[in-house]
Amino acid sequence: MRPTDDAGALAATSLLQLIWLASPALPIGGFSYSEGFEAVVGYGFVATEIEASDWLTQQLHVTLARGDLAVVARAIPAWRRDDLASAGELNAWILQTRETSELRLQTAQMGESLLQWLRNQNTATPSRLAACAQMRATYPVTFALAASATQAGVRDCLLAFAFGWAENMVQATVKSVPLGQNAGQRILARLADEIPSAVAHALRLADGERQAFAPMLAILSSRHETQYSRLFRS
Repeated sequence: MRPTDDAGALAATSLLQLIWLASPALPIGGFSYSEGFEAVVGYGFVATEIEASDWLTQQLHVTLARGDLAVVARAIPAWRRDDLASAGELNAWILQTRETSELRLQTAQMGESLLQWLRNQNTATPSRLAACAQMRATYPVTFALAASATQAGVRDCLLAFAFGWAENMVQATVKSVPLGQNAGQRILARLADEIPSAVAHALRLADGERQAFAPMLAILSSRHETQYSRLFRS
């Protein structure tokens, strides 16, 4: 009889759950958004692989690490201790700091779609699903609910969230510039190298230190709303 490693099996289960949550195949519509990147290309700020890589790396550190990742870091323990008030406050912060209708639509739609997916799983309790629906949870807060059901640590959950973002953004980049798949993989490799430090920064932030200040991104997102030709919803 082979020995059973229960701890290893539990770790593997949590890892697979995080990979699933980070997968672009998850039916939440992430592929349909570029988070303003299509406008970045359309208005001439990015035209090469290097420029695209630089832009996404800055976006990772300036917006994702200081905003969404920091929210997920707080929301996971909030869901785990059934602190619905804190989860609601974090959700309100996300909504209040989305500077354009497109960016607000994205986080609301992806949050609702992920909630619908969660209803077909057996990981979230009915009371938590109801609370998530009542607050009309945004994508980061709903992701935190899904991740809170795993045995993974908060850092690993943030790594999965960030890598899922990176994969979606690289696919948007490849289509928008356009670039070849090998170029996209080089950009993704750079983002993967940068993600651990972005996650570490997010984990250090106190509630009062979160930021949502990226004026050029907001301007370009606003311009995208009336851009002549578009592939993406944001």
